[in-house]
Amino acid sequence: MMTPEQLSLKLKQKITPQGRAAFLSAFFLGLLIHLPIMLSDIPNHDGLSSMYFDQNMITSGRWFLTVACGFSSYFTIPWVIGLLGMLFLGGTALFLVDLLEIKGLLHSALIAGLLVAFPALSSTFAYVFTLDGYMMALLFAVLSVWFTKQYKKGFLLGAVALALSMGTYQAYLSFAVLLCIYQVLMLCLEQKSLKEKLQGVGKYLGMGVLGMILYYGMLMLLLAIQGKQLDTYQGINEMGSGLGLTASIVRMYRDFVAFTLKGQVLFHGGYSLAALLCLAICTLICLIFLCKERKLWKNLWFFGIMFLVIVGLPIATNLIIVVSPNVTYHLLMRYQWVVFLILMLAIIDRFAPVETKKVGAMLRWGAFVGAAVLLLHYGVTDNIAYANMEKKYEKTYAYCVRLLDRIEQTPGYYPGIPIAMIGVVGDEQFPVTDITGEITDHMIGTGGDYLLYTGANYRSFMKHYLGATLNILDAESMAEAYYRPEYVEMDSFPGENSIRILDGIMYIKTENVTRD
Repeated sequence: MMTPEQLSLKLKQKITPQGRAAFLSAFFLGLLIHLPIMLSDIPNHDGLSSMYFDQNMITSGRWFLTVACGFSSYFTIPWVIGLLGMLFLGGTALFLVDLLEIKGLLHSALIAGLLVAFPALSSTFAYVFTLDGYMMALLFAVLSVWFTKQYKKGFLLGAVALALSMGTYQAYLSFAVLLCIYQVLMLCLEQKSLKEKLQGVGKYLGMGVLGMILYYGMLMLLLAIQGKQLDTYQGINEMGSGLGLTASIVRMYRDFVAFTLKGQVLFHGGYSLAALLCLAICTLICLIFLCKERKLWKNLWFFGIMFLVIVGLPIATNLIIVVSPNVTYHLLMRYQWVVFLILMLAIIDRFAPVETKKVGAMLRWGAFVGAAVLLLHYGVTDNIAYANMEKKYEKTYAYCVRLLDRIEQTPGYYPGIPIAMIGVVGDEQFPVTDITGEITDHMIGTGGDYLLYTGANYRSFMKHYLGATLNILDAESMAEAYYRPEYVEMDSFPGENSIRILDGIMYIKTENVTRD
């Protein structure tokens, strides 16, 4: 048995310089970009009720999430959770550059940088109470493909890793599938027999099928043990039922095109668009040189494979629609789009022409500039989102201090009095001060002016940040009161008649004065 020192020395020898560059770049760039949110206690609307949460989300299909988040405890402690997340991301970057066989140290660092800067991560940080678990799921997704490629029977380990990834967060399935597609394409370019190529394709396919079976089997087993059923949230209870083949495929294509071209995440503004085009053009030129060098244009199979890839990419990118047919996409579910940027760098690193040194150098420069500008753009975007989150918290705090004071000063108030309120902050009484909407509207959890959308949000915020306990009625009870004439006629807070006690219940109207 090896001692810890011997094991660390062996690992050091195994890790390539490219892997070290990727790990260190991911960890330190991740800290540099996301430190503002890691050093703050800035919840979003869901975080208000997750100050302590055991993450038992088995009814959402996430049967491993409670284990993955257990390392940081179940308390919301952004610094610890963020550090663990950065370590998992560093590991993801390390295995990713090894999987893609990246040769350049600079390309390794840029790939790691794009991984940690992509805005889907800042949206995930908005839900910081699950971030470490989600980053572990991302690591497992990459490991599933790495195991399959690395070892003769690695598809078995890969299937286990894929099941653990999906058991933590299903959205990273597409991340693994896109990497598998790339590996299959590289396999087709190698000088191997048809049998060897088919065996290689079979390994990746077998890993995916077996991984899905393991995931679903464990889910059904644990649901039965706990006596629970799948929730209706995001349509997860319809897992596997689909929307119908045609409807699902149409939705996949529409969403892929809409988010890629109009999502304002991959690019936003002239600089990022120019950088993305620069990276894409350099990749295209590399592929043209590859086709010319290997005379791929003479082979019919090449056009067949390219057709399948072009047709299949939108489907592979949106596989979550198959897992959860009626899903409402959040940005944190779209991490897989960064794979396209990473694969562009991988193609340039691998296929930039060496015979034509001048062209090869220009392509590498183009890749460096394009990726570096995108990295900077994404990092700035992340921090715009964090700046608005901080302002949103401060405005919510000030608003709740005023509201709590009015509640306690209302004649007839006593601790524990039933309170009926909708919870939405009206925009007619308070100015809209969020100036980041053009950017953060697409980054769920980071936009808007206030954290408050429901009565439960008020109850949690008052409890955790103002030290007050309010007996706010549940949504079902409020639904009856909502159309009560006395409530309809009330002013909206901070109006003079915005808080009234009727029949022993305190009514608080925070929504707009007029409503449909």
